[in-house]
Amino acid sequence: MAERLLVTALKGGRNTKILTLNGKRITKMPSTLEKLPNLKTLDLQNNSISKVCPELRTLTQLTLLNLGNNHLQEVPEEIKYLTSLKNLHLFGNRICRIAPGVLNGLHRLIMLNLNDNRLTSLPQEIGRLRSLTYLSLNRNNLTVIPKELCSLEHLSELHLNYNQIVYIPEEIKFLKNLQQLFLVRNNIEELPEEICHLGKLRVLDIAGNVIQIFPAGFQNLRLREFYCEGNPLFLKRPFLAVQPKDLWTLREIAARFVLSLLEENDPLIMDAIESYPEAKDKLSKAKKCSICRKPFLSEWLECVHFVAPSKNWKISRNLKLIPVQTSVCSYQCFDQRDPNVFGIAQE
Repeated sequence: MAERLLVTALKGGRNTKILTLNGKRITKMPSTLEKLPNLKTLDLQNNSISKVCPELRTLTQLTLLNLGNNHLQEVPEEIKYLTSLKNLHLFGNRICRIAPGVLNGLHRLIMLNLNDNRLTSLPQEIGRLRSLTYLSLNRNNLTVIPKELCSLEHLSELHLNYNQIVYIPEEIKFLKNLQQLFLVRNNIEELPEEICHLGKLRVLDIAGNVIQIFPAGFQNLRLREFYCEGNPLFLKRPFLAVQPKDLWTLREIAARFVLSLLEENDPLIMDAIESYPEAKDKLSKAKKCSICRKPFLSEWLECVHFVAPSKNWKISRNLKLIPVQTSVCSYQCFDQRDPNVFGIAQE
């Protein structure tokens, strides 16, 4: 059957645009593909191909290549010559590496599916896929999201379910067009504040991680769907605790004094701070108290603000309140807090 389909395609020669050899028990990619220079779609999924033929590189008009559910062990170098490629399916293989430079020529690629493989990392070249809008890497062995991935400014869907990712880089803020983010069943302990900058994010699924609290401003995301079941979220179970007196270091007292003058645009301090770049850098990391809105540097109370999820969100079934990070500069401010703000107890 496969031979008959291939013969028919070859008879068409330059007029053949589509070749489908799905599930034909093929173990070797046919080298005669070079006789189909105008091929647009090549579907070879559900076979037993372990290596692509060198002639694949001649298919420069190819826009869709499906090699899903085969026996490939790497994303082969030949693919980099497919400069017209828009959709690439490599799911369900045994891929543990991406050949060096293979992503450099895929400037038109908009969809990449590498689900169900054995990848432990992604190359820096992932950032070269400038047209990519959909990337799926479910069920691999990834531990980090490379910063370079966050330069894909057109990316709208990112699927990273069932990996071993520990944290999300702050550079995620550069994914300005990201609409759907899936991080189910990883080892993520916290979300960066920068995730709150994703103004187009509509679907976020972080079920099955180890997150306890969300970054300040998280409740302002314009989500439509939010799922977080299976995380050990902080619960609203208040109890009374002794509050010690505020006792700041001289460094903190000085920092707060300087920070207050900088907020007032004091000309003397504004000029003087330029002569101390190290101090300027440290002061640039200052935060503001959620109660009095005054700046502080390193002495503060980490608190949790329990907020109700937006009525516009489709949410996890039992989610009633979202624990959101907030910082208070002193016990004096802590006593004036909102009734839904609590200190975080160490169990």
